[in-house]
Amino acid sequence: MAEITSEMIKELRDKTQAGMMDCKKALTECGGDMEKAVEFLRKKGLASADKKAGTAVSEGIVASYIHSNNKIGVLLELKCATDFVARNEDFQNLAKEIAMQIAAANPLYVSPEDVPADVIAKEKEIYKEQMKDSGKPDNVIEKIVEGKLSKFYSEVCLLEQEYIKDSSVKIRDLIKQKIAVFGENIEVGKFARFQIGN
Repeated sequence: MAEITSEMIKELRDKTQAGMMDCKKALTECGGDMEKAVEFLRKKGLASADKKAGTAVSEGIVASYIHSNNKIGVLLELKCATDFVARNEDFQNLAKEIAMQIAAANPLYVSPEDVPADVIAKEKEIYKEQMKDSGKPDNVIEKIVEGKLSKFYSEVCLLEQEYIKDSSVKIRDLIKQKIAVFGENIEVGKFARFQIGN
């Protein structure tokens, strides 16, 4: 078994932002394998992030982003549990990244739960109409409609959108990663997007 040195612990801490003891435990558990230790901490962090989601968020910041052409602007409320995290540079950078996402991808809602029932009903109606003459059985049409609805959510709901800088990550996952780092819940409150000539 490889000896766990303080240099290894520091390297893992720099990579993951996890606590010293967590880094030492991860390296010990993974026999000194750096990659496995990173994966171990990510799994542990994201599991605890799921538990943190839903806890009260009464602090946070309002971030703004103005596109370089001065024709698109965004105001975003990003909430967290403590003032300590709200003042953290990493948290503020997350708010800027999300504001930039809103400017680029133009979501209409924060999450699928925010989409009005009548909008969902109308979308479903359109999809069913499209499939009407396909000759497919109802249960297959229902599955296709659900798939199209998921795609609709990924276009109009901020949390379901692919991150503009990394399409393998959704905005929901980006926030979850930071919940794992800070150890407290983070939520998007409200946002407003302004565009000249639209």
